[in-house]
Amino acid sequence: MTPLKPTGKIVGIIKRNWRPFCGMLNVSQIKESTRHLFTPADRRIPRIRIETRQASTLAGQRIMVAIDGWPKDSRYPNGHFVRSLGSAGEKETEQEVLLLEHDVPHQAFSQAVLSFLPKMPWAITPEDMVKRQDLRQLTVCSVDPPGCTDIDDALHCRELENGNLEVGVHIADVSHFIRPGNALDKEAANRGTTVYLCGKRIDMVPELLSSNLCSLRSNVDRLAFSCIWEMNHEAEILKTQFTKSVINSKSSMTYAEAQMRIDDTTKNDDITKSLRGLNKLAKILKRQRIQKGALTLSSLEVRFHMDSETHDPIDLQTKELMETNSMVEEFMLLANISVAQKIYDEFSECALLRKHPAPPPSNYDILLKAAKSKEVEIHTDSAKALADSLDVARVDGFPYFNTLLRILATRCMMQAVYFCSGMDSDFHHYGLASPIYTHFTSPIRRYADIIVHRLLAVAIGADGTYPDLMDKHKQSALCNNLNYRHKMAQYAQRASVAFHTQLFFKSRGILNEEGFVLFVRKNAIIVLIPKFGLEGTVFFDPKDKTAPSLVFDEEGPTLKVEEHTFHIFDKVKVTISLDDSNIQHQKIRMALTDPVIPGVSVPVPDTEPQTKKPRLDR
Repeated sequence: MTPLKPTGKIVGIIKRNWRPFCGMLNVSQIKESTRHLFTPADRRIPRIRIETRQASTLAGQRIMVAIDGWPKDSRYPNGHFVRSLGSAGEKETEQEVLLLEHDVPHQAFSQAVLSFLPKMPWAITPEDMVKRQDLRQLTVCSVDPPGCTDIDDALHCRELENGNLEVGVHIADVSHFIRPGNALDKEAANRGTTVYLCGKRIDMVPELLSSNLCSLRSNVDRLAFSCIWEMNHEAEILKTQFTKSVINSKSSMTYAEAQMRIDDTTKNDDITKSLRGLNKLAKILKRQRIQKGALTLSSLEVRFHMDSETHDPIDLQTKELMETNSMVEEFMLLANISVAQKIYDEFSECALLRKHPAPPPSNYDILLKAAKSKEVEIHTDSAKALADSLDVARVDGFPYFNTLLRILATRCMMQAVYFCSGMDSDFHHYGLASPIYTHFTSPIRRYADIIVHRLLAVAIGADGTYPDLMDKHKQSALCNNLNYRHKMAQYAQRASVAFHTQLFFKSRGILNEEGFVLFVRKNAIIVLIPKFGLEGTVFFDPKDKTAPSLVFDEEGPTLKVEEHTFHIFDKVKVTISLDDSNIQHQKIRMALTDPVIPGVSVPVPDTEPQTKKPRLDR
């Protein structure tokens, strides 16, 4: 008996969610016809009938079309041509489509916005110093990914005369430059976040701020908002101080450079001593966090090496994480938690916080089944129980098992969201196992952090307040936009990675790679290729030939294809190639080569194309 499906009926449309859609024209077969159908890039949108005399020039282009109406006796809505975006398949065009389809504001900043930028040459004035501590003498340094120009944060650590340690997190003082309610502020609030695509960054604030005046570059004086703790050597906080400050970073390093300094026993300068102190405390902080039940989950992030001339991807690798990544992260988390507590203590009704809800138990079904298939027990009654059971989840002779399990656990999680403290009662952050959390450490690239800076500045008497800051309804509406922009930015980033992955495989022919089964479906398996951080689907019900016998067992879950049964975590080999038969919806195709199933698997491709030896991204 097939299970009943919940069904519903649309009884009325309150508001049409129409927007201009990107897509391509299907030119009418009728000669001289001016009526054509347009196919949107978003498969959920029906085709749209438009009238145009330029069909022959628009064929092969990505275009934008707006809906005008949908007569009730018509199969398709009617619309009109808005503009052309360029030739389909070209990198610039596809990037534009991707930004438009994910509603990412990316137009150049207007003159009204730019008029609120400081006049150059800019310098720190005596008035700026009135409510600031001068911390320029401290050995402050920043540690970031290679090529980072929007440096939000810097750190220092030094020993005090009483034997304790002083640790400072210094964050770019963006709210000094962006004043409430002006055009620059409104634009940043609307954009909500900087969007990082492969090889392109869409800034939330103009470049003069993001890459220059706010960026905590080395050997220049910069305005900062500092969170300074006095700690003992067990990383216990004895005192916390928040202050606006002026710093002068002594070095901006990559994670790899900082790691090399820490490891190089011949070095003993101030910067290296500061890094070692930070690293030692970070390890203790991380251990304490994990003891409390914070989760260490896994997602495969890939990094493309671009050709310096064509800007096409020539190499694709999963990112390596170092101790120094974790070192910076620990102090960012600590600063965010300290600031969250402070702004909530001062403004219980209008603090902008971030929470991560615990997943409903049913979310864990797939994780529990997957673990059970390898006779591993996972406990999900609390974050700590989950973290502890993931730590001991091992399968002999299968070292990658734990990573796969963590990737699955990540898929079970809820989305973290911004909210206003006066409109909610559950503040808990499940993934970090913290009762309260916010975002303070990245104001160049997240608008939430600017609001948090403003709240903290009022709390310590370093800046004045304004009505909207204390209005919980306005704050809540702002949170909704920030959550929306944040989600769309994530989707746009994924789409950009997918597009660059397609470019990468376009020039590679057919590859044969090893992978693992992540999910089992009724008619397919979903395979993860660790080498490329790539996921794809191998379908077993081809449209062009008779389907093999398929038996799906939901309990397992397992899928029996002919005589072979697939389980989650099975090792398989698949061919990877780009299917560009539909220029608008190109996709990566995977086909099984191993295990060999007669009539189902495909032969191993004869020649494997020579790709350049991967350069390690250290």
